Amino acid sequence: MNKKTDAWAKGFSQPVYLDANATEPLRPLARAAMLEAAELTGNPSSVHQAGRRARAVLEDARNTLAQRMGVAPLNCVFTSGGTEANVLAMHGLGQGRRFLVGRTEHDAVRKGAPDGADVAWLEVDASGQVRLDLLEAALQTHESPAFVCLMLANNETGVLHPMAEVARLCRQHGAHLHVDAVQAAGRMALNVEELGADSLACSGHKMGGPKGAGALLLRGPAPRPLVPLFDGGGQEQGRRGGTPPLPAIAGLAAALCDALDTPRDLAPLRNRLEQAAQAVGAVVCGAGAPRLGNTASLALPGRRAQGQLMRLDLDGICVSAGSACSSGKVAFSHVLDAMELGDLAGQAIRVSLPWSVEEADVERFMQSYARMAAGAGLAMVE
Repeated sequence: MNKKTDAWAKGFSQPVYLDANATEPLRPLARAAMLEAAELTGNPSSVHQAGRRARAVLEDARNTLAQRMGVAPLNCVFTSGGTEANVLAMHGLGQGRRFLVGRTEHDAVRKGAPDGADVAWLEVDASGQVRLDLLEAALQTHESPAFVCLMLANNETGVLHPMAEVARLCRQHGAHLHVDAVQAAGRMALNVEELGADSLACSGHKMGGPKGAGALLLRGPAPRPLVPLFDGGGQEQGRRGGTPPLPAIAGLAAALCDALDTPRDLAPLRNRLEQAAQAVGAVVCGAGAPRLGNTASLALPGRRAQGQLMRLDLDGICVSAGSACSSGKVAFSHVLDAMELGDLAGQAIRVSLPWSVEEADVERFMQSYARMAAGAGLAMVE
């Protein structure tokens, strides 16, 4: 007889997936768009009939993304995902500038500046929002214009930076504002112009599309120049070489439309989950700031994050301790450390509700979390 986890032994038919900030479940409309695009044989760069049909799908996706995000179609550059979009912006638009990077940024941005670049860190307050006074001081103390990198919504806590004030300061001092909107895109309506961003990165699989496609969006009605990371065959107007992954791009556009056309407010479910966790001793990190409605960072004092994840996994609950980009490692959170939460930075898990979550999923999590907080089964995993 095969060994089973506790959850399976209790008769649960499938695990509860609450790790949407790592990747969202694939939306049915995105799957349909992918399958339709996968049936096309032609390369979008080919000039014959098959190539033109593929090109039409590519440009339809580009026009859709551009229209939804408020940029010109030629200012939508498809990439392999959020990481490449962020790095492309930093290398392709930030040459000769001093980089001002938020302490709580994703590692794709924290490590994304060109070799030898001048990088300074932007501190955050206890809630996880950027210190506007320190940002203004940093913008004032450097002669050349800066390149400011701030994510709209934090991937671990869901905390939203005060982007209107950030954009105002950047405009005042001639700084370029790059926004990592990987977690926000699809979970809120975004317009690059209204946001005040000069460039913005998004990723398909964070909004219910497939893995393998993202985009860098550039502000302005006219095409913006962008130095490519590599030339390749000159695709994407010479700004990103390589044959575009047509099914993934079509799925990205379909996922964004579905997410924005059928919005779901997950904050009430998130709030119930947080209240139940607090009742058994948890601390909600970033609770004092505006946040994404789907994200909760729960620290359990005295309990290592790794042990919590293992205990919950044995109960069939899929959550994480932060970014899913560290080869499965469970590490001390630089985000919570920047918020000066001390030991809690190693004792927090992230619960991020997917678009498809049901009330029963949240109930199962709350029951499992309460058992874990009471110490049930922790001895076998700590």
